[in-house]
Amino acid sequence: MISSIIKEEKHGKNWELSDKMSQDKIQDVIDFHRKFNEYTITPLHSLDSLASELKVGKIFVKDESFRFNLNAFKVLGGAFAMGMYLSNRLNIPINQLSFDLLKSQKINHELGDLTFVTATDGNHGRGVAWAAKQLNKKCVVYMPKGSSNSRLENIRNEGAEASIIEGNYDDAVRLADTMAKENGWVVVQDTAWEGYEEIPNWIMQGYGTIIHEVMDQIDEAISHVFLQAGVGSFAGAIIGYLANRLEDKIPKCYIVEPDKADCLFRSAKNGQITNVTGSMDTIMAGLACGEVNSISWNIIDEFSSGYFSCKDEISARGMRILASPKGSDKKVISGESGAVGIGLLSVIKEEDRYKEIREKMGLDEKSVILVISTEGDTDPKRYKEIVWDGHFSYRSGENGSY
Repeated sequence: MISSIIKEEKHGKNWELSDKMSQDKIQDVIDFHRKFNEYTITPLHSLDSLASELKVGKIFVKDESFRFNLNAFKVLGGAFAMGMYLSNRLNIPINQLSFDLLKSQKINHELGDLTFVTATDGNHGRGVAWAAKQLNKKCVVYMPKGSSNSRLENIRNEGAEASIIEGNYDDAVRLADTMAKENGWVVVQDTAWEGYEEIPNWIMQGYGTIIHEVMDQIDEAISHVFLQAGVGSFAGAIIGYLANRLEDKIPKCYIVEPDKADCLFRSAKNGQITNVTGSMDTIMAGLACGEVNSISWNIIDEFSSGYFSCKDEISARGMRILASPKGSDKKVISGESGAVGIGLLSVIKEEDRYKEIREKMGLDEKSVILVISTEGDTDPKRYKEIVWDGHFSYRSGENGSY
């Protein structure tokens, strides 16, 4: 069900890699996000009954389904990157930009006809489309084959021109880049490649709002963090922030991926960036990415404590656990890409076959664990099939084993 790489050595100490997520830079990010009327701090739930069940000290779940009424965290990165792009174009510091100014006739005339373009499995594209609408700009979105119609319609409802292509996610990224070059559009993508690094860096900084909020919400020292990854931008941002802020006291951070799209796991195994090709058919649509973000990889490789490659059933189990809370725990509606961390934690702690792994990780009754549920039910039909109807059940057969 899972494959693992647990590092024996301690975290790296190349702190310069975390400078992109410095406290000063993230303060600019938070100040920018607060300018949106929709900004509120998302909930951090302490699942004490689940922690008792799994025999750990504390389990905290950051619930990003409440972010900007968009049911996912991705808007944080895209919106800040677009703000920084406009800041540079206008030669006005980001902390001096207001939305009234950005929407003004004078600024629109100065910027001209501007179109943002991106590739997405759903959440990132919706966030970029929403931010473009807020800024009175055009947006074009490409989605990979197999994307759900509900996610497509959510993007179109934000005013973007959106379509599903025949290729996979990475094909959609390449198409977005090609169309941008042909039409003079601006690519807003959360992965980097040679010659395209500035905007992905801004997107990573945008994600810093999440962990900055967590650090203000929690009094206890976190010992373990489970971070799901697609290209690695989100995971790299969280780890980079923690490394910059805590240095030697950084918690153990573990990367979690679907086994059909585990490019970070394979990169760690091979000691160099290793991409995944093909359809990457996984229910964790937001993580179905085969090409590593080179910027985030440097941070993850330096400061992470291990990697996990998981079958879809792990995520489905996490969704059901969060949807059916024990005791007084808060119910969390978590989608396929949001719940895999909780699913993984539960099987590692409950199953004897993973005893050696949990011992290497130091997961015990004193552990304080952070999991970030990055999305809600962004595909309602699939969510119902999994949580209500038991699709992708972790258990099967008379003996209860997979």
